[in-house]
Amino acid sequence: MGLSYMLLLFSGLCSIAFFPPVSCQRLVPGAPYKINTNDKGVLKAVLHGTYSFNNQTNDAFLFKPSAIEKANGQIVKGLKYILEVDLSRTVCRKNGHRDPDLANCKFQPDSLLQQTFHCDFEVWTMPWLHFMKTTYFSCSPSDPPSTSP
Repeated sequence: MGLSYMLLLFSGLCSIAFFPPVSCQRLVPGAPYKINTNDKGVLKAVLHGTYSFNNQTNDAFLFKPSAIEKANGQIVKGLKYILEVDLSRTVCRKNGHRDPDLANCKFQPDSLLQQTFHCDFEVWTMPWLHFMKTTYFSCSPSDPPSTSP
């Protein structure tokens, strides 16, 4: 694929509705760029990554996003979302449902059961094919709240 064709392709992506708004003057082909954490595509990608996390853990409770720390995008045969997310334990128990409605799950109020993980997700999507896949995630427990006097 020639360079002129790629630049034409990338400049055209700025006007396509399924790609988040980006500054087209600073878009470098293949380079990550910042996306607003409230972007509709980011929120879908975070939810998809959260389902991947919940499917991989042995925890009795489901987790849901408590904060989206950072969101980047990268155009790679579709769009790759690169995300930093905090996931916190909810009161909803896992009961074998594949895609539970996390919006109806409240965060765990019991201080002994509260737990938060800081996660890095990469979610790849090709919206025109209705395709989304979590290609990478790594999560580690966040530091528990300090109990010092």
